[in-house]
Amino acid sequence: MFLSFIAFTGFVAVFSWYKLRREALGSQDGYFLGGRSLTGVVIAGSMLLTNISTEHLVGMNGSSYVNGFIIIAWEVTSALALVVAALYFVPRYLRMGLTTIPEYLEYRFDGFTRTLVAIFLTISYVVTLLPIVLFTGAINLESIFGISELLGVSKTEGLWVTVVLVGALGSLYAIWGGLKAVAYSDTINGWGLLIGGLLIPVLALLDIGNGSLLAGLAKVYQHSPEKFNVVGARDSVLPFEALFTGLVINQLYFWCMNQTIVQRALGAKNLVEAQKGLLYTGALKLLVPVIIVLPGVIGYYYFGDSLYAAQDMVYPELVKKVLPAGMLGFFAAVVMGAVLSTFNSALNSAATIFSSDVYKRHLNKTASEKTLVRVGKVVSAVLAVVAIASAPMVANAPEGLYQLLQQLNGIFFIPVGSIMLAGFFIPRISAMAARAALFVGLAFYITMTFILQVDLHFVHVWGLEFLLNLATMFVVSYFYPVQERFELPGAEIVPLSQWRYSKHMGVVLVLLTIGVYIWLGQ
Repeated sequence: MFLSFIAFTGFVAVFSWYKLRREALGSQDGYFLGGRSLTGVVIAGSMLLTNISTEHLVGMNGSSYVNGFIIIAWEVTSALALVVAALYFVPRYLRMGLTTIPEYLEYRFDGFTRTLVAIFLTISYVVTLLPIVLFTGAINLESIFGISELLGVSKTEGLWVTVVLVGALGSLYAIWGGLKAVAYSDTINGWGLLIGGLLIPVLALLDIGNGSLLAGLAKVYQHSPEKFNVVGARDSVLPFEALFTGLVINQLYFWCMNQTIVQRALGAKNLVEAQKGLLYTGALKLLVPVIIVLPGVIGYYYFGDSLYAAQDMVYPELVKKVLPAGMLGFFAAVVMGAVLSTFNSALNSAATIFSSDVYKRHLNKTASEKTLVRVGKVVSAVLAVVAIASAPMVANAPEGLYQLLQQLNGIFFIPVGSIMLAGFFIPRISAMAARAALFVGLAFYITMTFILQVDLHFVHVWGLEFLLNLATMFVVSYFYPVQERFELPGAEIVPLSQWRYSKHMGVVLVLLTIGVYIWLGQ
């Protein structure tokens, strides 16, 4: 088991080193954007692995075990947002020659707004994504390897040790090779996740169906047909109405404006490869529920409701039940790869934002590109230490770790998404209005969700927050109007000819997404 784990993990490291051995990583574009040379396949693999990590394998499967397929909305609606990103947002980002998303805010509003958002985003990585990714990864690895038993310590201490080791290894990837090291390792880990992730439901269904995949699926469906319904009731973990309120804003922000995701497209060699990467990712997002939702429902067939109080243990228990002992090491390496991908991607994005949007603008305006790279590495190391220290604090989330992650994301995603959308589509919104909306939205969401704890689904709170932010921007813009109309700057650092099949594939993805709801809606 350990041999297969070390072999796969070592192969990824050696492959990444081989591909990077002659790369110039001392420049800003070289370190933060992979030299603007990424292809569509690499972009798609890296985007998928950046997005899909153990908070999905553990958290979403745990949630589907309790709630069924209604949580599929988090995944399949991503395809729609990726179409919008490919056809509208990324062409404009590449035309401006952006390194970070906050750069756009300086063009559209002013430098102060850019700095505020940069600080918002840097904090968001440390208090939301990174700790949860580390902790869910530790849960899986502890379950597979029994780290606590090997070391003769308590399970809590075993989780701590695993968090530290995984965090340290992820930091090395991000600090050593920048975005290109992340992207190359993601490509290999992506295939590992696809193969290893598919093995779990396939082996489980073959076991249930006595050698027949379809018979196994039929048995799981007959056991609990309600679990396959994708239309959530109003009191469910994700009501169907939420798809048309705050979920729209969340998906647009995450796939069109989130630095961690969009940074891969910004590193494309041209617009054609960027659009291919985004749309390939959209196609993959329609398939990944087989890996991160179906196993949870299969877990309900095996375990009944015995793990309702510990839903984040369902996936690790299912893995141990159906996977042959000889393959556990390979799967643990896949889990490690998924953790490292999201962790080091977030570190690299945070370092990019801090170096470009804070350090160079306010602390050292004459900093060379080598200095910015060095600062980025230091920032990555500091944030990694903070994330490792924070990881155990997310334990015992009442509705599961994935649901907790989405609740925490709303603190930052919706305010930033609101001003980004207003910046693109409402010319009359001023810089003062954008800054006001950031703080109004932040205060509103924290008050409604964590202080008053109103009896309203948090995704609906996102929708209300978005409307409040828009109202705030319109009112403030009346008293502090725009001084100069914004015009999109044109840098054209890479070729900007569109992929000739981009619109065709976009239409196909939209139709497939609608088809999923027609097929599984009851």
